[in-house]
Amino acid sequence: MVAGLTVWAVLVPESIAYATIAGVPPIVGLYAAPVALVLYALLGSSRQLVVGPMSSTALLSASVVAAAVGGGGDAVATTAALALVTGVIALVAGLLRLGFVASFISEPVLKGFVIGLALTIIVGQLPKLTGTEGGEGEFFGRLWGFLSGLGDTDPLTLAVGLSALAALLLLKRFLPVVPASLVVVILAVGATWVFGLDRHGLDIVGPLPGGLPPVGPPDLALSQYGALVAGAAGIALVGFAEGLGAARTYAAKSGDRIDPDRELLGLGGANLASGLCSGMVVNGSLSKTAVNGAAGARSQVSGLTAALLTVLTLLFLTGLFEKLPEAVLAAVVVSAVLELVDAAALRELYRLATPALTAVYGLAARTDFLGAVAALLGVLLLGTLQGLLVGVGISLLLLLRRSSRPHLAELGRVTGPGVASPRWVDRARDPAAAAEDQVAVLRVESGLYFANSEYVHDRLVDAARPRDVRAVVLDMRAVPFVDATAARMLDRLADGLSGHGADLFLARDLGQVRDLLHHPEVLYPSVEEAVRAARARIRGGPGTGTECRPASDD
Repeated sequence: MVAGLTVWAVLVPESIAYATIAGVPPIVGLYAAPVALVLYALLGSSRQLVVGPMSSTALLSASVVAAAVGGGGDAVATTAALALVTGVIALVAGLLRLGFVASFISEPVLKGFVIGLALTIIVGQLPKLTGTEGGEGEFFGRLWGFLSGLGDTDPLTLAVGLSALAALLLLKRFLPVVPASLVVVILAVGATWVFGLDRHGLDIVGPLPGGLPPVGPPDLALSQYGALVAGAAGIALVGFAEGLGAARTYAAKSGDRIDPDRELLGLGGANLASGLCSGMVVNGSLSKTAVNGAAGARSQVSGLTAALLTVLTLLFLTGLFEKLPEAVLAAVVVSAVLELVDAAALRELYRLATPALTAVYGLAARTDFLGAVAALLGVLLLGTLQGLLVGVGISLLLLLRRSSRPHLAELGRVTGPGVASPRWVDRARDPAAAAEDQVAVLRVESGLYFANSEYVHDRLVDAARPRDVRAVVLDMRAVPFVDATAARMLDRLADGLSGHGADLFLARDLGQVRDLLHHPEVLYPSVEEAVRAARARIRGGPGTGTECRPASDD
């Protein structure tokens, strides 16, 4: 219950602020919060996840609703309808057990997408911090509009906005246990009352309707609901992936297990209830879940407590927020999303590629980094949903390219004191590993199938081109599967190598590999035995160990 009180202190001001991102009155955010918390507590699988309005899905909602209503529709009703359609899609997906779909949005792509969203949200809030007119369109259009209007900055709005932003950042940095958003909002409302700042030109939220929200589906035509399906599917996917990540983060700390299908049901129920209560789209919040966990939450009692307190706020406390400055709301949004601009994560993704992979693939070796940057630039240049699709598409293309060009490591022998038997390791990683005279030893680090079989064939033939190479030993330990195309390729490879005066030897196969090969007699249980057989063949001897034997544990 104490954790629920803490979550409420963060949830109320942020819900009001995120409603402004969605382009609807602030009260819509409060309408969405309590029913979303209750329905997720009933259907979801996380004991700590907090569900409510979020900056990312609020911005997605704004773009989908703007496209749907054009210049003359009812944005409030369409926003509620979008939440309802999103809920139905997520519920159906949960019933069909489609939780695995989240696997198709990689964490790096989601990271780039979230950074792009955060930058877009920040740029959209800057005019409210300065009292100027904002630009239209995507990130760069909004940024240009803001910069062009800086000459009309209102000093009072700027002072209030920057003071609130500084207070929020300082409280979060030095007093993290204090609900910074609620404290700053209360102080700003008090200052506006005492000094009459609204009478001096400071924009405020204005009257908020008290009482519970109207219940029922928005009064829209069926065709208008149908126009929201594509956007709602994208929002459901983004909200599910973001909420699932937050739920798993905190489940790992307590040893709990998260069920993706139940998370879809929880997300669907929360959005369906929000839409029926005149709310907006909701999803799991990492920041509010962190507040919940830090306050000691162990079950969804905290969420139910926060829901009850939000209902009491709707019934009795909305009048307290009427004097809230718009600049302070913008500061609350900016401070909340600023921590999502994680440049350090992008740098870490850039450094993940190994030198060996970079030498083979160049920049394409940094698949995760490129996927994140593609999603980031897609959001900034094209828009929110388009940016996500661009990031997913680029990631899949890079993955396919990398899969079609698997890494072939050149192996060398390591011997010496303390080494019971010779070990064969990648020479790029261990320069002390000695190459074998007249024998090229390589390891394919991928499954072999139709998309990469020709590439592997050509690389192995190239390894036999030097005149002194009389045998090629291929370590198959890192080959988990071989399809029919690759099996035929290995047969052709043996014939092709013989044209260069070399023989093919395979070592450390898996059972599936042996099943598909036409010549299992070339298989050896270890690289060392395959090399000995190759050297015996080179010397013209009878060869050793040419019969197929079970692979050893190494």
